[in-house]
Amino acid sequence: MQYTDNTGLNISPDRPWLAPLAGYSDLCFRLLCKEFGAAVVCSEMVSSKGLYYNGNSTRKLLETTEKEAPAIFQLFGNDVDIMSYAMDYLVKGGYTWFDLNMGCSVRKVFKQGCGSSMMGDLNNSLEVAKAMIRIGGKGKVGFKFRLGVDSEQEVYKELALRLEDAGAGWITLHPRTAAQGFSGTARWAAIKEVVDAVSIPVIASGDLLEPEDGVRCIKETGAASVMFARGAIGNPAIFGEYTTLYKGETLKRPDPLKTMHLIQRHKEIALEYADERTALFKMRTFVPRYVRLFKGSKLLRQQLATCAGLEQIDAVIEKFFARCEAIDLDDTSETISMQNTSE
Repeated sequence: MQYTDNTGLNISPDRPWLAPLAGYSDLCFRLLCKEFGAAVVCSEMVSSKGLYYNGNSTRKLLETTEKEAPAIFQLFGNDVDIMSYAMDYLVKGGYTWFDLNMGCSVRKVFKQGCGSSMMGDLNNSLEVAKAMIRIGGKGKVGFKFRLGVDSEQEVYKELALRLEDAGAGWITLHPRTAAQGFSGTARWAAIKEVVDAVSIPVIASGDLLEPEDGVRCIKETGAASVMFARGAIGNPAIFGEYTTLYKGETLKRPDPLKTMHLIQRHKEIALEYADERTALFKMRTFVPRYVRLFKGSKLLRQQLATCAGLEQIDAVIEKFFARCEAIDLDDTSETISMQNTSE
């Protein structure tokens, strides 16, 4: 596992990352993941056009605090001039680390020629990448991409080498094609191919749903670190749990006390950085995922949906944990399927 890290991010296997997750990795969730062991966190994807045209909703995605450092802000877009404007805006605003989304396979992003669609036009993609690196600085910009547009157009190794030559600080590979979306199995062997081909850090992504997956992925690929996405949505404590396992220590799962603390901290952080209505929505959205490994989680989801305020939420959760019992980890009858995210 030999690589040169000139990013200032201290990239290493025992320092797991939170993926950029559209609709999930806002400031509140990033801070929660930091508290539970994420070494590096990434923002939701930010539209370069949205910044160019001064969109208020786009700028809201840039909310940050020193508490979450180091934080990477991910941009998407395929126009060199517009991306240059966005990068200049962010650098002048004091942002330090950046990522280009070349992995999102969501249709509305793909149709714009952005996200994973950029892998179908490597020359333009490299021009966008070079503009970002020129403005952001060598070592300060990373790139997240897939194997290719489809199985007939797998360009991941060529892209990795060209990005390294351009001055990329790191690359993140989700080893599925754009056509696959989240179907099938992530081809971790492709991550190892890229690790062997480049000398910059390679972050592994894809099918890291449990902390054990991260440890196994590092062993199989030699990646510099792992990036948790859907696994973090269901369990922000996955970062600390992964680190525990990576160090060879014993892990207790599921842990009711830790889960209660996690839910409480998410609510507190949400109230600190958002209004009560938003905090209520977050609790309704995230809590069912956090308790999926406990019996009765299906009923809890139904009860949370009827709660009109945070006090009701607290009462329902307190009652649930007073009588909760962990389910068999091999029993998935009450687990919640994670929605596809624009990771």
